[in-house]
Amino acid sequence: MHVNAPAGHAFDRVTATLEAHGPVVLPALLLCDFGHLAREVERLEAAGAAALHLDVMDGRFVPQLTYGQVVVEAVRRAAKVPIEVHLMIEEPERSLADYVKLGADIVTVHVEGLSDPRQALEAISSLGARAHLAISPETPVERIEPHLDACDGVLVMSVEPGYGGQRFNPVAVEKLARLAEIRSRTGAAFRLGVDGGIAADTVGAVAEAGAELIVAGSSIIRSRDYARAIAELEAIARNAA
Repeated sequence: MHVNAPAGHAFDRVTATLEAHGPVVLPALLLCDFGHLAREVERLEAAGAAALHLDVMDGRFVPQLTYGQVVVEAVRRAAKVPIEVHLMIEEPERSLADYVKLGADIVTVHVEGLSDPRQALEAISSLGARAHLAISPETPVERIEPHLDACDGVLVMSVEPGYGGQRFNPVAVEKLARLAEIRSRTGAAFRLGVDGGIAADTVGAVAEAGAELIVAGSSIIRSRDYARAIAELEAIARNAA
C-alpha cells in the first residue's frame, strides 16, 4: 500500500476560497473516464476544481459497486487538490485508517451505517483528516444533531446514495436550512455540503439554504467543457448564497 501522510490541513486552501468567494463545487469522479483517470484529474484541476469527490460503494450498504482503495490511491497520486472520500460501505470504521493513510483529506461516513457515529468521527479526526457525516434523504436531522459538535462537515444527500444521475430531492433544501440555523444558533463550525442531482437549476436553492461544499457529478463530467460547467455552477451558487 502506498502511504501518504495525513493531509487534512490541505483543506485550508478550500476554506480560504470559501471565505473569499463563497460556495465551491467539488466534481464527483463517479462518471469520469477511468481508462484515463490521471488525465481526468488533470482536466478537472485545470478547470478550477477546488477539491475532488470520490464515491466508494461496496454493493452492500448501497446496491452499486464502484471502486475502493486502489482507485483512491491512484487519484491521490495524480491530484494536487484535496480529495473527499465518501464511504458508502458497510462497517466503514474498519477502513478509516486505510483511507486516511492513502491521503484522503476528508473522510465522509453515513450516519445510517455507523454503530457509534461519534466514535467514528473522533477516529477520523485523530488520524489527521476532516471528519464529515453524511445524511440520506429519508433520515431526519435529529439523527445527527447529537453528533454535530464532533463534525467538521455535514454532507446532505439530495438523492438516495448509490447511483449517479438521479433527480434532485428538494428535502435537502429543508435540511440544509435547518442545519444552517442550528450552526448559527449554537456557534458550531461545521461546513455544509450537498450531494446529488446538482445542476444549474438546483444549485442556487442549495446555496441559498447554506450549502458551501457542493458536489456535482453528471452536470460536470457529461459536459464538453469542465471549466465552463464548474464556473457556471459556482457563479449561480455564489450569487444565491
